[in-house]
Amino acid sequence: MTDEELHGHLIDRQGSRRDFNTPVLVVDLDALDRNIARMAAFAAASGLALRPHAKTHKSPEIARRQVAAGAIGACCAKLGEAEVLADGQIHGLHITSPVVSPPAIARLVVLNARVDGLMCVVDNVENVRAIGRAVADGKPLSVIIDIDPGIHRTGVASPEAAVALLEAIRAEPGLHYAGVQFYCGTQQHIAGFVDRAKAMRDRAGIARKVIAALTAAGGAPGIVTGGGTGTHRIDATLDLFTELQAGSYVFMDSQYLACDLTGDDGGAPYETALMIDTRVVSANATGMVTVDGGFKAFSTDGDPPLVLAGAPAGSTYRFMGDEHGALLVPEGRAPQLADIVTFAAPHCDPTVNLYDTYHVVQGDTLRALWPVAARGRSR
Repeated sequence: MTDEELHGHLIDRQGSRRDFNTPVLVVDLDALDRNIARMAAFAAASGLALRPHAKTHKSPEIARRQVAAGAIGACCAKLGEAEVLADGQIHGLHITSPVVSPPAIARLVVLNARVDGLMCVVDNVENVRAIGRAVADGKPLSVIIDIDPGIHRTGVASPEAAVALLEAIRAEPGLHYAGVQFYCGTQQHIAGFVDRAKAMRDRAGIARKVIAALTAAGGAPGIVTGGGTGTHRIDATLDLFTELQAGSYVFMDSQYLACDLTGDDGGAPYETALMIDTRVVSANATGMVTVDGGFKAFSTDGDPPLVLAGAPAGSTYRFMGDEHGALLVPEGRAPQLADIVTFAAPHCDPTVNLYDTYHVVQGDTLRALWPVAARGRSR
């Protein structure tokens, strides 16, 4: 059965959250909207545009709420995500990973024809030429030069390579050079604010050298896009970026909550808005119960999920297979059979990708079912 069939009748019924078929992906609507408003206000106060990353939520509904709060569009990790957001009438899309294969470039041309303000990154001269040929007889396409911040995943690795790419873009009449991208993923999760700020100031030197070379070649970037949830407070002070790509702030997973985002000991400026409700399915062992959320319910690239509600303080989780997890209860009343236990998402992006639907709640009442529309759209 679909989530609509299972839970559609629960919408707006007081206390309906306790009747979910678990495990389910839950969004606290009020916390989500507060997070969206806070980041929009921060970007505006900092004089920066906000183009938040949709790879976090994969949802046109959430993207629309971000645009309504002031975002100029959305970033997408993959072409497939951008196609889904375009179906949801989101414009100002930027594809942050290279689009290289002939079938993908053909789709890129179609997408460019139906949305306003589409951009994509490039980091290779041959790729520039291939995209240039594809758009030669149609609508011009804006491209962004991706700068490698030192992890060698994507991006040009030197100022000279960036200038060569600029010249290749200029040689293609169908391409418009729009600026540069500089995303420092490794630095996002450095726990201490001071250490993270030092690392970002160091990395920023790479971007400045590339931008200086491009400017000297007549290619001063109109857009410098990058930044993330972990570094956005620092990014705004670097006099480098024109727009922020932060995305995870909408949900605030455990990995970001473990970081000091502000440096002022004031706590996290964003709230936990994403969680997973599970249910106790076995309670036969002393000091432990089994819940119905395992490897298929949570991302596994970080620490185990943290308990938010439904169990005594100090309770911890460990994976017990595809479908099950162990909740270890140190003291107090252990959850009983069929009780709900709520967990924080350990890493929001891949956790979201495990589910078809957001169960949007206010308190303990289901308010809406939003599809995770770009789930699995990784190509």
